Amino acid sequence: MKTFHCTCGNKLFFENSFCVSCNREVGWCPVCKGMHAIELDGKGGYTCTNPQCQSHVVKCYNYSAHNVCNRMIEAPQGPPHNFYQLCRYCQLTETIPDLSVEGNAQKWYHLEIAKRRLLYLLDTLGLPYGSKAQNFELPLSFDFKEDIEASPVLGWIGLEKGEKVFTGHADGKITINLSEADPVEREKLRVAFGETQRTLIGHFRHEVGHYYWQLLVQGKDEEAYKAIFGDHENPSYSDAMDQYYRNGPKANWALRYISAYATMHSWEDFAETWGTYLDMMAVLDTADNQDLLELPSEDLVDTQLEEMLTRYADLSLKVNEVNRSLGLPDLLPETFSQPVIEKLRYIHQLIQRNRKRNQEL
Repeated sequence: MKTFHCTCGNKLFFENSFCVSCNREVGWCPVCKGMHAIELDGKGGYTCTNPQCQSHVVKCYNYSAHNVCNRMIEAPQGPPHNFYQLCRYCQLTETIPDLSVEGNAQKWYHLEIAKRRLLYLLDTLGLPYGSKAQNFELPLSFDFKEDIEASPVLGWIGLEKGEKVFTGHADGKITINLSEADPVEREKLRVAFGETQRTLIGHFRHEVGHYYWQLLVQGKDEEAYKAIFGDHENPSYSDAMDQYYRNGPKANWALRYISAYATMHSWEDFAETWGTYLDMMAVLDTADNQDLLELPSEDLVDTQLEEMLTRYADLSLKVNEVNRSLGLPDLLPETFSQPVIEKLRYIHQLIQRNRKRNQEL
């Protein structure tokens, strides 16, 4: 993840909506593709202060009305501006939390941050995705929903039905249970499931792995996929899930899998490995832009997998030692087993074959 600079010279980060030094408003400019200070243009919109840009922009509606976004939209030539537009990222969110419930606005804010980081990385990698409005072959969308408990209803109607929301993916729709945006509830689940890390961005990266299996593998590369991850049709997903929750993960799973959950079914193995690949790319991109790598890459996306793994292992040793000095768990895995490396190689090559050059950020 890159960092940028305000007009005053202060460093700006991806989540900023104002500069903490000079209090200027800032936003992601879709024209020059960066975080910059914005100034009122006298027409109800804003001007990007990047000297090489100076584009006229307006705030995404979710920025101006709810402050859960920080992206701008290029303004059409001449007034009037449309102040009810959603940015390209916010257009993909189809269901938002009930904002009348206390705390939900803050949870939505954290969900949108994680979603923006996911989409930024997909754009950086050049991975294809699109919306229903674009008639994309497998439209990507997001629902952010919470459990609804069944409760009595006054009158003759009877009981109001409850709804249990499961975080998951189905035919391009990624659903995230709102409880995952609650750090206390998320920590309870992390401990209950024995996970070293359980984060919002981790959920997004895992679930989008299922999306890309359906988009890039299903009916297109299944034989090569099966050779690496196994047969996704035998056993069936439901049978594999029953067996996993009845008997637990496979013995000695760390020798061949990225996580215990990856042993459940071929699809989960792919999604877990895909999520780890995105983790690695995001970490290396940030480390590269923060000058934490001894040998920075000119184009991380085109770097060979072996080089990426070497740099990742070197960085892991350093940041893990920092964590240990604070009594915290290791931040990154130091090594991958050879079977896991082969799975990462498959995903690396799959992405390389399906990249779209110069995709808009």
